[in-house]
Amino acid sequence: MALRRNADHSVETAPRGLLLGGRDKLVLFACIVGLLAAWLVYAAFGLNAGGSGAAGPAAGPIPTATAAAQSPVPSAPGPTSSAPQKAAPKAAVRRTAPPVPGPAAAAPQRISYPAARMDVVIHPLQPSQSEAASQSIVPPETMDGYWLTPFGVPGVGSTNTTYVVGHSWQGVDAPFNHLSTMAAPGDKLTVQTATGVITYKVDSVTTYLKSGLKDSPIWSVVPNRLVLISCYTGDLWGKNVTVVASPVAAG
Repeated sequence: MALRRNADHSVETAPRGLLLGGRDKLVLFACIVGLLAAWLVYAAFGLNAGGSGAAGPAAGPIPTATAAAQSPVPSAPGPTSSAPQKAAPKAAVRRTAPPVPGPAAAAPQRISYPAARMDVVIHPLQPSQSEAASQSIVPPETMDGYWLTPFGVPGVGSTNTTYVVGHSWQGVDAPFNHLSTMAAPGDKLTVQTATGVITYKVDSVTTYLKSGLKDSPIWSVVPNRLVLISCYTGDLWGKNVTVVASPVAAG
């Protein structure tokens, strides 16, 4: 009997912490399952949070030192930068031909126009107020040319067009007759003045009705220009012929 009691005692006095009952095993199993579940959730979502502690987009790859070294670093534009700049406004440019060197402005004395078989003396003519207002100027009935003094003077320093007028004659070979039949753009002619000789090149040859001549562009203020005016030989009483020329270098 003593031996049985000793054996029973040894069983009863064994440490209870080393032996798990059924309920303790269930609790331990539930803890292990919970830990595993927590670790899986952390592995799935915790690492992709970028360590920021807040919800947001997943962080991209971190560049390595080599990649960073190869990436170009933009520099601030210096004085020679090619960055686009707003163009400065252009200053207004007057499109006028540069003056042609020559003698100082002075009254014309003679015109020589070989292509139109003209070589005439020029006299000054002061139109009356009514003639100047209507641009209906009648020169003296001679074969010479007449310079209209209220307008321009040929030569350097001219401020207006120089006008020379002359009669065309019917049945007579007069110098101004040939402007209607022989003058052409590109022709050269010269004007002799008190200060020297000026060479001109013909720009245009135009015929106007006498009634429309006063409203034509030949009366515009154009310095250094030369205009010759006569009656048109094909219609002496109804039309005028005009030759417009500009100064050029001699040659």
